[in-house]
Order: sequence, then C-alpha cells, then structure tokens
Amino acid sequence: MVAKLIVYPSTSRAGAGCATTGVAIGVAHRPADIRVFLAASGLENVADVDLTDPDFVEWRRAGPEV
Repeated sequence: MVAKLIVYPSTSRAGAGCATTGVAIGVAHRPADIRVFLAASGLENVADVDLTDPDFVEWRRAGPEV
C-alpha cells in the first residue's frame, strides 16, 4: 500500500487540500479530483481505490461525501 493520503477540509470555494507524506499534491473539488492526483503520482487502478478506507485516506473534519 502507498503512503497514507490526508485530505484537509475545504476553505470556502478553494476546495479540499490533499497531501501525502507531508507534501501537498493539490486542491480537490470532488473525489474524482483526488483520483486524478493518485493516478498522476503513479498509483494504478485508481478507480478501485476506496476513498472511505481509513488505512489509506485520512479525512480531516469531513469525508468524501462532503
């Protein structure tokens, strides 16, 4: 498994910040944006990634449904 992804809450219209191993990787406006970041980082089969899996994604104060 790759390093844990941390998704920070959005700041008004700015979207949610995403970071892995302490490095910011982008701003997401929807879960599909997070999958784009994961694919760009080299993760395969991003469509199969469970964004609700706490062993992979740590959502800060919100979740993928927000």
